[in-house]
Amino acid sequence: MAQRPPPSAPAVLASLALIGGIVAVGAGAFAYTGGFLSPDRLTPARLVGALAPPGGPALGHRRNHAKGICFTGEFRSTGNAAALSRAPMLASGSFPVLGRFNLGTPDPNAPDATVRVRGMGLQITAPDGQVWRAAMIDPPVFPVATPEAFYALLTASHSKDAGAMPAFIAAHPEFPRFVAWAKSAPYTGSYAEDAFHSLNAFLFTNAKGQTQAVRWALVPEAPVTPLTDAKLAALGPDHLETEIATRVASAPQSWKLMVTVAAPGDPTNDPSQPWPAERRAIEAGTLVVDAIEAEADGPCRDINFDPTILPDGIAVSDDPFPAARSAAYARSYNLRTAEAKDYPRQPAPAAASPQPGSATP
Repeated sequence: MAQRPPPSAPAVLASLALIGGIVAVGAGAFAYTGGFLSPDRLTPARLVGALAPPGGPALGHRRNHAKGICFTGEFRSTGNAAALSRAPMLASGSFPVLGRFNLGTPDPNAPDATVRVRGMGLQITAPDGQVWRAAMIDPPVFPVATPEAFYALLTASHSKDAGAMPAFIAAHPEFPRFVAWAKSAPYTGSYAEDAFHSLNAFLFTNAKGQTQAVRWALVPEAPVTPLTDAKLAALGPDHLETEIATRVASAPQSWKLMVTVAAPGDPTNDPSQPWPAERRAIEAGTLVVDAIEAEADGPCRDINFDPTILPDGIAVSDDPFPAARSAAYARSYNLRTAEAKDYPRQPAPAAASPQPGSATP
């Protein structure tokens, strides 16, 4: 298969943004990213502002991953991960889920083939009301090691200075690893064929109080058919949404939840560094998607897939990204809800015309 040409800097960099908008987090985490501890600290407003395209944000939409579609289904836990975490949804059983497939772009009308990164927001609910929210993307590594580096990447990508990006790359040796993925990994023609990665490390704590660092990924059960971006473009600008709706209407689609356990020395504070492939992986369960609904008035429209909203038994690690993402999501959420009038809702169904001779209610 012919190699796809390297994506343009704007296309790649627009895909790197944080996923969705979200509710506020605890005061301590927000103080760190909110700029309350230092006037030079990266703030949610600065970070969210850096995501905007040159023409400004799409009002009423998420400030990134703005193009998406809702799904519902269930998580069928094997119980295999219960030895690692006491989270109720990791005990054997089935639990309702709500989620969103999305593209990593601030443009809700972007053609599918112009966006390199795809994402999934997911919420699993336990019988006692606890929820596990996750925000995942398809690349196996994040482009940079810290939120500050991510802001620097956005700033360099928007700069008119020809030396801005070379200077950024020289200062961030981790970045080429992501670029290699972006240049070589093929597209697929369906969200059902994509894997989605947590990237960030989290802490699982079991009933005995033992804590272990983990990462996780959702691995598709559907056969994967690689495409070039040109072949994806030929399928149409909104192919991914129409395809997943048609596919799920025909049969539920599934992903295996694989939990990877860290070994001593594995980095837990840097999502740009992969863990060795030989690390122990546990099949924790299966995500089954059995219904797709347009986002406009769908169940995921006003859900913020904040990665810091976690059940008892799962906690954030020393990775700085979840707190930074949560604070930025809160900013995005506040902006888009204040712009509700600008969001295109589904038109109300037209009233049926009365038939001749029928009574008018």
